[in-house]
Amino acid sequence: MSLGMPGQILEINDNVAVVDFWGTQKCVRIDLLEEMAFPGDYIIEHEGFAVRRIPIEEVADTIAMYELVLCEA
Repeated sequence: MSLGMPGQILEINDNVAVVDFWGTQKCVRIDLLEEMAFPGDYIIEHEGFAVRRIPIEEVADTIAMYELVLCEA
């Protein structure tokens, strides 16, 4: 099983976003998202694709949950 990771979109060029994951930047395809994404938005990335945009009201809780899981792993 693999786990999707949350990250913040830094910039978008066509259907590819540069996303920051705890200080590491990676290019992620965003064309599978159901809704538009913009720089500053947070997404869940899996296998190089953004699979979900995280609603702004859920970002803090989502990041905190992942940090807890990663620290305990």
